[in-house]
Amino acid sequence: MPELPEVEVVRRGLERWVAHRAVADAEVLHPRAVRRHEAGADDFTHRLKGHRVGVPRRRGKYLWLPLEDTNQSVLAHLGMSGQLLVQPASAPDEKHLRIRVRFADGLGTELRFVDQRTFGGLSLHDNTLDGLPDVIAHIARDPLDPLFDDEAFHQALRRKRTTIKRALLDQSLISGVGNIYADEALWRARVHYERPTAGFTRPRTAELLGHVRDVMNAALAVGGTSFDSLYVNVNGESGYFDRSLDAYGREGLPCKRCGTPMRRRPWMNRSSYFCPTCQRAPRVSS
Repeated sequence: MPELPEVEVVRRGLERWVAHRAVADAEVLHPRAVRRHEAGADDFTHRLKGHRVGVPRRRGKYLWLPLEDTNQSVLAHLGMSGQLLVQPASAPDEKHLRIRVRFADGLGTELRFVDQRTFGGLSLHDNTLDGLPDVIAHIARDPLDPLFDDEAFHQALRRKRTTIKRALLDQSLISGVGNIYADEALWRARVHYERPTAGFTRPRTAELLGHVRDVMNAALAVGGTSFDSLYVNVNGESGYFDRSLDAYGREGLPCKRCGTPMRRRPWMNRSSYFCPTCQRAPRVSS
């Protein structure tokens, strides 16, 4: 699934091409694409029509389009394969086009939600006082947010008494970090994914957060990580950070630091990639 850098790339594209445009009409081409909008497809399209899209916002992996003259937002669930594309109105429909939004300004482009696997979708929600859609009010700030509290995160790690990769993927503690960037940051920090969080010191937490930020900023600089054609920006272009990965997907290849073959282990219906030399597994208490 897309993580913070991929979602931020999409958000920036939407800010450039969609912000402050008034909706002329919307069309739902597959009902599953609005299944999270409980009032249904007709209500969704009716309530969008005539409203002006504000500046797109993001928290962690969550992306939404505020409606400027209301207290509501369109929340985008990208899921496994969802794409928000800005296309010329004359361009042929994509095979898996699910929702189309046309604008009233005559610029000739429209917003399309394309989703091959139909796990994602769009939905309208009321905003909290902080401007977040109410259904994601529990999501923590992400490490690139200027208001992210490093000390509060450290204290939460100590209280949580879990393992470090589980903590990095816990969106109520820190948002935006997924499997790829967790493995990359842990490799950079020389920390095994099963290291207990209770033993983390402030300097150790600060070092790890620095690596999380560094790897995300590096991914942002090249458009995110695209392993296939599903993860693209609003113009359909892929990111290139997969060419710079140090850990994720490198099973059997030499560690870029010490040369030891990288390993992969099943982990929570996913995989964890690590160096057995640089990232020593924690000792098991007898």
